[in-house]
Amino acid sequence: MKVCIMCGGEGTRLRPLTFGRPKPCIPIVNKPSIQHLVSHLSNLGFNDVVVTLGYMSEAIEGALGDGSLFGVNITYVHEKTKLGTAGSVKNAQKYLDGQPFLVVGGDHVVDLNLLELYREHLANDSITTIGLISIDDPTGYGIVEIDADCRIKRFREKPGPGEIFSNLASTGIYACDPEVFDHIPTGEKFDFARNLFPALMEEGYVLKGWPVRGNWSDVGNPRSLREAERWKLQGISCTSISGDLAIRGGRILGPVHIGGFVSIGTNSRVIGPVSIGAGTTIAENVIIGPYTSIGEGCIIKESAKIFSSSIYNRVVIGRGTTVSGSIIDNDTVIGNKCSIEHDTVIGPQVALKNGVVVHAGARIWPEVIIPEGTVVKEHVLNEKYDTRIEGS
Repeated sequence: MKVCIMCGGEGTRLRPLTFGRPKPCIPIVNKPSIQHLVSHLSNLGFNDVVVTLGYMSEAIEGALGDGSLFGVNITYVHEKTKLGTAGSVKNAQKYLDGQPFLVVGGDHVVDLNLLELYREHLANDSITTIGLISIDDPTGYGIVEIDADCRIKRFREKPGPGEIFSNLASTGIYACDPEVFDHIPTGEKFDFARNLFPALMEEGYVLKGWPVRGNWSDVGNPRSLREAERWKLQGISCTSISGDLAIRGGRILGPVHIGGFVSIGTNSRVIGPVSIGAGTTIAENVIIGPYTSIGEGCIIKESAKIFSSSIYNRVVIGRGTTVSGSIIDNDTVIGNKCSIEHDTVIGPQVALKNGVVVHAGARIWPEVIIPEGTVVKEHVLNEKYDTRIEGS
């Protein structure tokens, strides 16, 4: 079965995490998110994979290779200009023609039964079937009204107060007949939700929606990224240790995944679900709480506390520092007795000196140095880098 994975976006809403990598390569539980997606699709039988590429395409090709490690065959299609969602799939038409196919965003993290969606599409009379998911707050999504036969009656993109006629949101995952290509212009920017679906309904085509079950995130902002990692960590069912582990009086309360050559100091606690990469050193009296991932080669110094956070590779967390609900990118050094509040995102190669406090929701751009004792109350930008955080 065929699937098209769209990977063309720049990921500006996830900055500073996407200056050095495309959005599908942001780590979730210590490996690029696109690897989780392709593994899931492969397990469902979608082994003929077409990946549309734009921003930093070489990183995605490096993460996936030819697909053999995941049991799939991958074809890469490059976009020379931004073509939108439907336009990017149209650009890959010659690899998708001939049978119905699935369309998935490259930034999606899912454990949905997409095979059920695909089979439902094969059994119905719709040119496209849209995967729908019920969410508590649909205001940031396109919502859909369906009838008893799952026919779509109307759409509304990002509804406001008084406009929320349904909490069924589009996942951005579609099962399509090849006939859909006849309605997408060649070489033009064209989107599924904004352009194609309204045009098809106006022409009288049947569009259907199918409520899918399971976990889904489109990883469009740091909070959704943390939520996706949280439920991926929740899936760790037992403790596994990949190599040598030195525990000097510390305790592991699983489930925990631990790489090789990790050391845990006296009176330290690791309370799962947690993932710790190879070569990481955890000193004495450290607490690492549930729903945390720590990458490779990190140093966690004495009496540090880390709760529900994503720590990438080669990060140093200073003595007595507390990190809560935050994301810290590669090669960053956090000083002693710092406090990193929830929803903070710290880019790569940042240095926080001792006693720094970062208020909730702040973002710190790469290669920034924060002086000792500073209280960071808002975003800290670096003019060497693009400062936009809106967009894709």
